[in-house]
Amino acid sequence: MPASFPSTPPRPSRRIDALDLARGAALAAMAAYHGLWDLGFLQLTPQNFALTPTGRLAAHGIAGSFLLLVGIGLVLANGDGVRWRPFALRLAKIGGAALLITLATRFAFPESYIFFGILHCIAVSSLLGLPFVFLPAWITGLAAVAVVLAPRVVAHPLLDAPVFYFLGLGRGLPDSNDWVPLFPWFGPVLAGIALARLVRPVVAGSRLSRWKACTPLARGAAFAGRHSLAVYLIHQPVLLALLTGLVTLTGPHPRAGLAGFRKDYAAHCTRTGGEAGACRIAARCTADALRREGLWGTGKPYSVAERATAQGLSQRCYEAAEGTAAPP
Repeated sequence: MPASFPSTPPRPSRRIDALDLARGAALAAMAAYHGLWDLGFLQLTPQNFALTPTGRLAAHGIAGSFLLLVGIGLVLANGDGVRWRPFALRLAKIGGAALLITLATRFAFPESYIFFGILHCIAVSSLLGLPFVFLPAWITGLAAVAVVLAPRVVAHPLLDAPVFYFLGLGRGLPDSNDWVPLFPWFGPVLAGIALARLVRPVVAGSRLSRWKACTPLARGAAFAGRHSLAVYLIHQPVLLALLTGLVTLTGPHPRAGLAGFRKDYAAHCTRTGGEAGACRIAARCTADALRREGLWGTGKPYSVAERATAQGLSQRCYEAAEGTAAPP
């Protein structure tokens, strides 16, 4: 007897390797950024380069790429009609992971825990973005522009109340390690929906939609993209554990925090009546003196004697700087 065959053919996969590869690339960029942040947080680098203007610009680009892909994915998964069960399961997974992130960071970083990070934003944006999947692309595009511009137009002190932080329409910046409010970040999701609505008829059946990852690197990136939530949850604890082990062996970078100390010292000195030029000179002098005396980077609060020594070094540095910076 011939081998039996199923009565119905298997359902073709909805996965598009090119899209999974794009998610994998975004994950790699995110992991690199978080690694840079961890290096600065653990003082393995002279300063936290992730918090510089260039670092923040990179962070915004990475977050925007993820949210753009969320919008594209919404159209591909539900453009022919909402698949309610998969949509609800995906929303529950992302929402649960977001809650887990909040609880974990509340314990690890109580002063700057993540109350509305990128997972929170993805969960809420997925729910809000679903109706736009069925609206004309031009309407969704206009909505994307409005959402991105809203913080500059609508920002008001009344919206600085903690209960409204998730909106991003206040004038203050809450202290959080990952804050991705709906405005403006729902905008990239809407842009992804509009883009997918426009290009889906062109891409469907094209070589791009049929492309398969063949090389080990491409297959690995696509695999990570297919399991992006798991990678997101795992990568940061692994990075922190590895780098914490490294800093216990090497100790902090000898110049870690130096730039921040000089900036804060000069600002405080100026606010308390010091001359700006003398304050900058005194900041460098004081940092060097603290390092010579073994009072730099100890990681422990100063004793009474150490505090008196540090204050004396600072005073002598400023007095010397006043004479140096004084006009002839």
